[in-house]
Amino acid sequence: MAESFRAKFATVAPPRKGVLVVFCDDGLRFGTRTRKILGKAAAQVTRAAAAERFKGKLGSVLDLVAPADLEVDRLRVVGTGTPKETSPNDSVRLGGVALGKLAAAGGEVTMLAELPAGPMTPEAAADLVLGARLRAYAFDRYKTKRKEGEEAPKALALTVAVDDPAAARRAAVAREAVADGVVLARDLVNEPPNVLFPEAFAKRAAALRDLGVNVEVLDERALKRLGMTALLAVGQGSAHESRVVVMRWNGGKKSEAPIAFVGKGVCFDSGGISIKPSQGMEDMKGDMAGAACVTGLLHALAARKAKVNAVGVIGLVENMPDGNAQRPGDIVTTMSGQTVEIVNTDAEGRLVLGDVLHHTITKFKPKAVIDLATLTGAIMVALGQEHAGLFTNDDTLAANLVKAGEATAEKVWRMPLGPAYDKLIDSKFADMKNSGGRHGGAITAAQFLKRHVGDAVWAHLDIAGTALGSPQTDLNKSWSSGWGVRLLDRLVADCYEG
Repeated sequence: MAESFRAKFATVAPPRKGVLVVFCDDGLRFGTRTRKILGKAAAQVTRAAAAERFKGKLGSVLDLVAPADLEVDRLRVVGTGTPKETSPNDSVRLGGVALGKLAAAGGEVTMLAELPAGPMTPEAAADLVLGARLRAYAFDRYKTKRKEGEEAPKALALTVAVDDPAAARRAAVAREAVADGVVLARDLVNEPPNVLFPEAFAKRAAALRDLGVNVEVLDERALKRLGMTALLAVGQGSAHESRVVVMRWNGGKKSEAPIAFVGKGVCFDSGGISIKPSQGMEDMKGDMAGAACVTGLLHALAARKAKVNAVGVIGLVENMPDGNAQRPGDIVTTMSGQTVEIVNTDAEGRLVLGDVLHHTITKFKPKAVIDLATLTGAIMVALGQEHAGLFTNDDTLAANLVKAGEATAEKVWRMPLGPAYDKLIDSKFADMKNSGGRHGGAITAAQFLKRHVGDAVWAHLDIAGTALGSPQTDLNKSWSSGWGVRLLDRLVADCYEG
């Protein structure tokens, strides 16, 4: 559906067909222009609201068919709540709410970018389009049949009526880039594993060259030369070769150190010899959501010409249990020279990230590095699916990530690190083991990563609960939300762009 979504901005005028979307507060009050366009339909809204017990609460919706005094087929009224409830960040959500199930029906939709307090700014109007685009997304490319009586979906044409269409179009450019990045991340996570294996993922990431991103794909021979033995050990049981992809966007000053993003890209995780239960194993096609986010983020930064130097590095492997797979009891040497006893082959993501983090930090010397990974089920036990787990060695970076999370509704919650947790991954036979056991599992996984970052400013986001099997929201009805692209784009915009 995302591909059949079109949007434009136009001056405020009564629409003549399709669906009209307007906004009201908790007192059923409309903006001046909205009330003028509604005419007699305003009274019809009041009567229908009483019958349907519609109070105009934030995010609520009232639908009317063939509204009086209007030429449109349908009127949709979206509540904004009290003036105190509505914040600038709500415009994205309102765009998603306003579109709702209209996305599946397609056709022409007109939104009046006016709140009861007055016209929306060009930026807020552009946010409406961003929210609508994210809500319209559906991953249905492998569906070949429709239900009996079901019509083929129509393209959705959205018009946002605003005072200054030219200014709104300018504001929408960056938001469109971010939306494209989110859609790319969603597509990657939703793809089946027989389509998106490491080599195929690397080819898709390489397409960012069209946007001016410098992309380097490291094959197994190159990884062996670099000493990424831990990463290669994870993939040695698979028929598909492992890859590491380095994506560089140079939009800042030539001499300025980059901000780096690292993603776990386990394209399918069977658990290896420590094989997972069969129930739900199909979801492990999404164990590369961290890498998908990094790829989508680099797309967004390049497409909006972000004034920043950014590096995205993704480790792409497949964890399979054939006769060549690594075994519990094996000892591998990481790129950093540290040795790891493998006690659980299903604790594989940290092995991938350890090598990739070390490579990223030593080669690019970033001002900060942030990794994302669907790393542990334990983080879901702790935080559910409302927040991603945040682990970091830097208070400023933590505060900035929390702030960006609040602004984008991709929220993070800081979790502890400390020597007592670190001791849990000490090994009798090697420098460390790759699992600290059941208790504090998300924390000991982060402690493992911390041993590979040295003195670098670093944050780890455990996104197991947010990035696949994602919560259904006003902005996402897909299995994967593309979580993290908007969060990190906002972080870059607020804290790192020149």
